[in-house]
Amino acid sequence: MGTREVIATARRVVVKIGSSALTSLDGGLDGARLGVLAEAIEARMHAGSDVVVVSSGAVSAGIAPLGLGHRPRDLATKQAAAAVGQLELAGEWQRAFARHDRTVAQVLLTAGDFARRDAHRNAQRTLDRLRTLHAIAVVNENDTVATSEIKFGDNDRLAALVAHLVSADALILLSDVDGLYDSDPRKGDARFIDEVRGPDDLDEVIAGTGGTLGTGGMATKLSAAVLAADGGVPVLLAAASSAAEALAGGTVGTVFAARPQRMSARRFWVRHAADTSGALHLDAGAVRAVSHRRSSLLAAGITGVSGHFSEGDVVVLQGPDAVAVARGVVSYDSSELPHMIGHSTGELPEDLRHAVVHADDLVPL
Repeated sequence: MGTREVIATARRVVVKIGSSALTSLDGGLDGARLGVLAEAIEARMHAGSDVVVVSSGAVSAGIAPLGLGHRPRDLATKQAAAAVGQLELAGEWQRAFARHDRTVAQVLLTAGDFARRDAHRNAQRTLDRLRTLHAIAVVNENDTVATSEIKFGDNDRLAALVAHLVSADALILLSDVDGLYDSDPRKGDARFIDEVRGPDDLDEVIAGTGGTLGTGGMATKLSAAVLAADGGVPVLLAAASSAAEALAGGTVGTVFAARPQRMSARRFWVRHAADTSGALHLDAGAVRAVSHRRSSLLAAGITGVSGHFSEGDVVVLQGPDAVAVARGVVSYDSSELPHMIGHSTGELPEDLRHAVVHADDLVPL
């Protein structure tokens, strides 16, 4: 089965919608656009799919009500715009789906909710329960309290994380672009890319940054698509104006094939979502063991420790050149390891002989 067919028949779908598809500088939220999108999503749900919506637009939706002439640049005004716009956005989605007798739930998340394992599980349970209650979850980043997420990010990465969180069978990214090109199509002769089968297909792609209303641009969409596909979720990148076709399985946009075997939720969390608390520095032999043989990391292969962490924290594993080669859940506190590093298992006390990072908790980068 091809990637397009997999996406067209997916039972659980995450649909991410960009700010530019929902808002305008002079008019705030466009209710008519939301209505069209809601109709396309409802049609997909009526056909048998469960859909979670990841909606941008809170900051942009607050621009007009606050009388701002442009997207704010300072953090306090961005958060103020988000506080106003979040109500506007939730209300418009509620009105759009009310025409279909669909209950809407607002779920606000930040990157920190994915970094902490307990919050990660709670979000997962909430979204799953909303699905069983036949409500549609509209997920947004909690911009009123986020800091670096507002300044540097977009909801594209959030959508990829949500897709894995809910065990989605497909992720559909809808924005103001009709797919992936090898360069900016506004600046010359750009080649459209119909399908990305793997990293080699992206070698010559030049992705740009965001526009006036959004913050991500093609760079974050591409990054999110690669992240989701790496976790085992196929992706369709298409224009919001083609939402009905995209959700109905039409031949639009660019598809990204998923890796053959889906990464487990725990390994995906370790690799992409968890905060790291420190680093372990490895010798060349240990790098080969964790990178190529995917063996557990033993104390003998560690040359140094940096940062402060506790048993159960996620740490970065670095080679002799300080390049990160893996991430993993560490089995010891940072205060214990200096007395262990460089020693073979037989040289250590009985209670310190288990792996520093077990293979099951280690993910090569």
